[in-house]
Amino acid sequence: MTVFSAVAVLVGVLALATVLGLVLRSRTGRAQYTTAPAAPNGSHTPDDAGSTSVGTTDRSSTTAHGLAPEEAFGHRATLVQFSTPTCARCPGTRRQLDAVAAEHEGVARLEIDVADRPEVAARYNVLQTPTVLLVDGDGTVRTRFGGPPRRDELDRALDAVLAPASSGAAR
Repeated sequence: MTVFSAVAVLVGVLALATVLGLVLRSRTGRAQYTTAPAAPNGSHTPDDAGSTSVGTTDRSSTTAHGLAPEEAFGHRATLVQFSTPTCARCPGTRRQLDAVAAEHEGVARLEIDVADRPEVAARYNVLQTPTVLLVDGDGTVRTRFGGPPRRDELDRALDAVLAPASSGAAR
């Protein structure tokens, strides 16, 4: 192999790694909607992505039942953060979610340590930390974020969950 060939291969590998890194970075913190907003009668219907965006069509992964005692959940919405003790981005995500929850009445933040509860990580197909689920007041997982949520997307998703409750719809 000539020097030119070796340099060309090295440049190609670096370019490929850069493209893959940029693609992964662009996907981090993006919202994956698991269900459509509630209809006026309070029912939920799957959107185009369906419930598969949380990793499985099993109903247990689209609800938050059994994650924590009922009193740990907000009556309008709950931000569930999956983290580990070694997660570098989890403390910043915790602060962000605490601030968002404090800005909205009836919204709580719940943290699950997947090192202590690996069965929960498997149930929700948690492959990275932090992973954040937005759960509505009925216990249905509405949105999932892989990585620290982007604030604008988190606000939009939370507004969609809170909108029916704030517009006078019965819960």
